Amino acid sequence: MKTMEQDFYKTIITVSEGYYKEKGSKFIAKVFPVETEDQVKSVRALVKKEFYDARHHCYAYRIAPEEEKFRSSDDGEPSGTAGKPILNQILSFELFNVLVVVVRYFGGTKLGVSGLINAYKSATRDAIHQSEIKTRFIYRVLTLHFEYPLMNNVMRIVKEEQLEVLERIQELTCTFTINVKKNDLEKVLERLIKIRGLRVKELKNS
Repeated sequence: MKTMEQDFYKTIITVSEGYYKEKGSKFIAKVFPVETEDQVKSVRALVKKEFYDARHHCYAYRIAPEEEKFRSSDDGEPSGTAGKPILNQILSFELFNVLVVVVRYFGGTKLGVSGLINAYKSATRDAIHQSEIKTRFIYRVLTLHFEYPLMNNVMRIVKEEQLEVLERIQELTCTFTINVKKNDLEKVLERLIKIRGLRVKELKNS
């Protein structure tokens, strides 16, 4: 029997902020929803501009649920004391498509390795707790091309499989663009290809 892969992931849907203070040092964590590395770069640049006077702008991100990409940076803090604790919190909450940037304002007293790890971890955890976490499904996008007399057959499958129609053109020749959950794709395709005269094309991931 074929084992089904997980076709959903958890992410955040709003920007949120967390805070931690230790011996005068202030740690401000900001969590952002992101989907690409280009977005990560743009958001980091904005944070750096907003907190231009902070000593450190440490971060971690995790994107692409199907081909996991992640990275972290200590941005001048001792190795492993900032980026890794931030990333570990993202992993602990099982989040994808998330960027966390923690800026530090130095308070004059060194915190030591364990103190720094706890500070970056705590600020990140506080920010994630303030976030709205949502489960999202991984979809495949299909386009269906068919003549109008096949409309009832197509709509029956759309309704019974609870498919999301992203776009529809209803003329003599119809085109539907639909979202199909990754783990439902095989079953839905089996039903669709039984409709004689229907052409199906997989466009992209969603």
